[in-house]
Amino acid sequence: MASIEPNVAGLLIFTGLWTAACLGFLVLSGMFPANTRPAGARQAGGRALVLVNSLLWLVLAAAALAYGYANLRLTSLIVVGGLVLLFAPAPFELLPTSFRDGRRGLAALVALQGAALAVWAALPGGGAALI
Repeated sequence: MASIEPNVAGLLIFTGLWTAACLGFLVLSGMFPANTRPAGARQAGGRALVLVNSLLWLVLAAAALAYGYANLRLTSLIVVGGLVLLFAPAPFELLPTSFRDGRRGLAALVALQGAALAVWAALPGGGAALI
């Protein structure tokens, strides 16, 4: 494995960050345009959760790609990123529809993306390099 990607720990970290970003994209893609949102996301609390999730998703996607670009070989970044993007819908489809399309799911997504960003910020090659 070292001849393919010498930084296996970095590859696993990137995979986790990118998986969270891909799951966030899948949830948020069902929330736009606003007039087609599920009923739970049309209410005031749902709109705020969609906005917060959108901002977190933008930051997380950029952070995951920046981390991968700085710490991995470009071929590893492309292959693993593509595989995650390809297979991310599988666990997403296992979630109940009420969870995927409701405020509970949006709140859980805020927690997932926030945790992923906290991990990224604590990494020596991630957000800690920006501080």
